[in-house]
Amino acid sequence: CFRLEDRIRKGDRAMILSRGTVMTRGGIEALKSQLWAEAMRHGLAHAARVLVIADGAVWIWNLVSDRFEKAIQRLDLYHAKEHLWTVARTLHPHDEQRAQAWVRPLLKDLERDRGQKVIAELEAVAKGQRGTMRATVDKEINYFGSNLHRMKYKEGHKLGEPLGSGAIESTCRQYQCR
Repeated sequence: CFRLEDRIRKGDRAMILSRGTVMTRGGIEALKSQLWAEAMRHGLAHAARVLVIADGAVWIWNLVSDRFEKAIQRLDLYHAKEHLWTVARTLHPHDEQRAQAWVRPLLKDLERDRGQKVIAELEAVAKGQRGTMRATVDKEINYFGSNLHRMKYKEGHKLGEPLGSGAIESTCRQYQCR
């Protein structure tokens, strides 16, 4: 948890001056309680706007809906791009250049809030696939479809908000490596 005003610019990156971290082995219910308490310590009760960024896991969005029902939800842009790369590498497993050529315009579409266009492209690709390839593409169509309303990256960029969960990913890595 952190407040956007608790960031400073360091070169082209933002650095968080004060943040709260919670972790538990007590399961989702324990995490809900700890996260709520930490968010309150960081001023949730007085916040005009609350933003939650996550990787798309359903359990996270369920937690957000339960504890932070008025929060703006944003799908982590990096994770969304990873899902497109999964399709690119499934379609072109032995040709990285073709995979890049296929995925590059779709990555730009994501950044420009054209998630529906991404889904339409994936649906067009799925029609010509069978077996494992079709299953992979269908899985990603479902991923983007269920997260479409969370993919407003242009708006977040204009507001100076993070588009990804890199700050927490970095924190997790620090704790996991100890």
